[in-house]
Amino acid sequence: MNIIKLLSNSGLISAERRLEWFPPFRNLGIRVLRLSADWRQVRILLPLQRQNRNPGGSMFGGAIACLADPIPALACNRLFPGHAVWTRQLQIDFVQPGTDDLVLDFDFNTEIESQIDKDLTDKGRSTPSFEYGLYLPAGELSARVKNWVAIRPLGDASDKRGAMSISKIDE
Repeated sequence: MNIIKLLSNSGLISAERRLEWFPPFRNLGIRVLRLSADWRQVRILLPLQRQNRNPGGSMFGGAIACLADPIPALACNRLFPGHAVWTRQLQIDFVQPGTDDLVLDFDFNTEIESQIDKDLTDKGRSTPSFEYGLYLPAGELSARVKNWVAIRPLGDASDKRGAMSISKIDE
């Protein structure tokens, strides 16, 4: 058992630290500012650093995409356990250069949650979309994100694409 899995299973490390240590995020240097226990509210600082600065001096779009990609899927996995969950599609509109640290601001809309519940009851699957953004320190929108999440029954043939599980962060 590796040290991160051992520490995570011990309960000594908070969910915020486990998210910061999530392998895709580790080199981004993120800092979790807010993570509600149910994942309905997520605020993450993405610092502008030498390794994620593009030649123009602003945030590299790949760093923004790396952070923006799994957040709704992780939230859906927490709120709808027992399903395979993954990002189905991701769109990012780079509204203005990220010339400073950025804050990802994600809120799980209760209307979307109700629609997912209905879809899962009626069809056994759902593909909701989420809209959120990354903001500069003054509150200006830098990147607008639209993310579609596939929520499927476990064992469904379509869940073989790399379904997300919150346990991956907890391991």
